[in-house]
Amino acid sequence: MNPAGVQPAAAARPIWPGLLLATVGAIAFSGKAIIVKLAYRHGVDAVTLITYRMLFALPLFLLLAWWAGRGKPALTRRDGLVVLGLGFTGYYLASFLDFAGLAYISASFERLILYLNPTLVLALSVLVFKRRVTHRQLVSLGVSYCGVLLVFGHELTLLGPHAAFGAALVFASAVSYAVYLVYGGEEVKRLGALRLTGLATTVACFLCIAQFVLLRPMSALAVAPDVIWLSVLNATLCTFAPVVMVMMAIERIGATLAAQTGMVGPLSTILMGVLILGEPFTVWIAAGTVLVLAGIWLLAKWR
Repeated sequence: MNPAGVQPAAAARPIWPGLLLATVGAIAFSGKAIIVKLAYRHGVDAVTLITYRMLFALPLFLLLAWWAGRGKPALTRRDGLVVLGLGFTGYYLASFLDFAGLAYISASFERLILYLNPTLVLALSVLVFKRRVTHRQLVSLGVSYCGVLLVFGHELTLLGPHAAFGAALVFASAVSYAVYLVYGGEEVKRLGALRLTGLATTVACFLCIAQFVLLRPMSALAVAPDVIWLSVLNATLCTFAPVVMVMMAIERIGATLAAQTGMVGPLSTILMGVLILGEPFTVWIAAGTVLVLAGIWLLAKWR
């Protein structure tokens, strides 16, 4: 019998649903690069391809922004300007640069570059907020970048000098998204993660569509049917669904554990690249992947 006034301890909440959400979300995110590479085989360019992705994703993110904003205060003028800026850097510019870079490098290499994002967030935090970097953090950064440089050298031998241009575009994409993460932290506290994501991605959708209208004739929308259904998959299974799953995972198991679970992302991209795209898997790619993941793991552990 319990003492008077003492309630039985609540059962511990299982973490496996959160781990499952984080894992599936990371794999779904990784599928984006595979879909883009498949679409490029049909002669479509980056501007048209990202427009189709955002056209199909727009209704979903509008619905997310509405649902997450129910009963919440209306956006202030400051909130609106911040959302515009974050939508430009975090989802429009980062997405376009990533799509453009994938035309020149392998999906596996693209995922490894994007996985440097935590190191870029740390670097921006040092530059913007004057935070100090420890010796251990520098070691973890060095390990990760050695891995990327190892794979970069391998890509140059396979794809030639164009690989350097593609790598630069994808790295710029990672920097753009890191800016979004650094400056979006305070706005997340004000608006909530799901509402901010819905609003910022909605902004990005309109920017991508406007970019197409300015740069391409409407006849450029006439693409192969495969590009259409690949874009539908990209917008739903590889864009909207993983955003929601990762946010739900963070709510259940926390950002740190969700980020560590996300390490399955580069591995799944490499596997899908080999099985679906026929990309080569060499000892250089394996070694570079191990170094990148080890560096990110050390960075998360030592922070």
